[in-house]
Amino acid sequence: MKYHQINSALFVKNRRKFTAEMKPNSVAVFNSNDIYPISADSTLPFAQHRDIFYLSGVDQEESILLLFPDAPYENQKEMLFLKETNDHIAVWEGEKLSKERAYQVSGIRTVYWLQDFHKILNEMMTYADTMYINTNEHYRATVETETREARFIKWWKERYPAHNVAKSNPILQRIRSIKESEEIDLIQQACDITEKGFRRLLSFVKPNVTEYEIEAELAHEFIRNRSKGFAYTPIIASGNNANVLHYIENNQQCKAGDLILLDVAAEYANYSSDMTRTIPVSGKFSERQKAVYNAVLRVKNEATTMLTPGTLWKQYHIEVGKIMTSELLGLGLIDKADVQNENQDWPAYKKYFMHGTSHHMGLDTHDYGLLHEPMKANMVFTVEPGIYIPAEGFGIRLEDNVVVQEKGAPFNLMRNIPVEVDEIESLMNS
Repeated sequence: MKYHQINSALFVKNRRKFTAEMKPNSVAVFNSNDIYPISADSTLPFAQHRDIFYLSGVDQEESILLLFPDAPYENQKEMLFLKETNDHIAVWEGEKLSKERAYQVSGIRTVYWLQDFHKILNEMMTYADTMYINTNEHYRATVETETREARFIKWWKERYPAHNVAKSNPILQRIRSIKESEEIDLIQQACDITEKGFRRLLSFVKPNVTEYEIEAELAHEFIRNRSKGFAYTPIIASGNNANVLHYIENNQQCKAGDLILLDVAAEYANYSSDMTRTIPVSGKFSERQKAVYNAVLRVKNEATTMLTPGTLWKQYHIEVGKIMTSELLGLGLIDKADVQNENQDWPAYKKYFMHGTSHHMGLDTHDYGLLHEPMKANMVFTVEPGIYIPAEGFGIRLEDNVVVQEKGAPFNLMRNIPVEVDEIESLMNS
């Protein structure tokens, strides 16, 4: 890992929150992710399953966490199972967690090697009535690959059919959505690294630079600041490419007079940031570009103030739609007749702003959080309105990450990242 070790107290707190919601006499198991093959002997870089990381801090493949708060013996209440390390593995793959090191990382004293898991699980099942299985129930999830977690669930159901089954995900959706102060600090670090990358770009971008050269500059700055790299696949979309919402080719030349929509951000310690900025290739916005840009900025600023405890996500988006409608009328992109005759399921503003304004953010870029429940303090959201005008050859989106406060306006984790037209132009031309 490149990041500084996280204090294990965070993971101790997270486990306490989870076990407090478990049914009596129940066990919960969490598996690490697989290392996914490409072909031959090639693999994708390992990325840890966020749930086992959230509960243990273990950032290593072939790891299992078992929680049994009502276990008959104290040393059975929390257990880690790790791939046994040895000198051969250390030479070929690098040092893996030892039992002592695993305790330092997680705060869990009972650590076994993985080969003991089935024997110990069998003993736990004789004491327990219920198993919590960890299924992926995120509203954006589309999983086609059988995960290590899915294989475990299939095996467990066949091996222990007489036990009751409960789901970990509803508990995790709630507790992961409300961040501890340590987590907010980690997200802030990711945002600060993103800021460094963005400021680097402002002096780098010139006419005829390529989108992939911009991507390379960002990757350089992120990694040199202890990030693994991008929190998600970067979008570096010049000109009309910005009107493709998930444009990721990043292979075009940036032409004088065009805008570049940059949806790019760093991760830090598995925590995401999520930034979008739109900048002029030539260092100066045209009057039309500036008018649209400032309209998006006003929507972002007004939408941000609505992210307060008790707000419902669905109603919030309706209110943001009203603000965007007003701005689009002012820009002449829609007229009053468009609004009067609009389809309530697809309002007039959706022609130019077709995506949502905010989503939960944290360990996942689109993080856990139940959208039908009211917002609460210490939830972290993006705020990302946009206006996309293919007929005029540009699209503009602006995005910050904010923390809902108990009272008052949300706290902007990207408050230091330039967003005003004058500041961006000044930095690009300095």
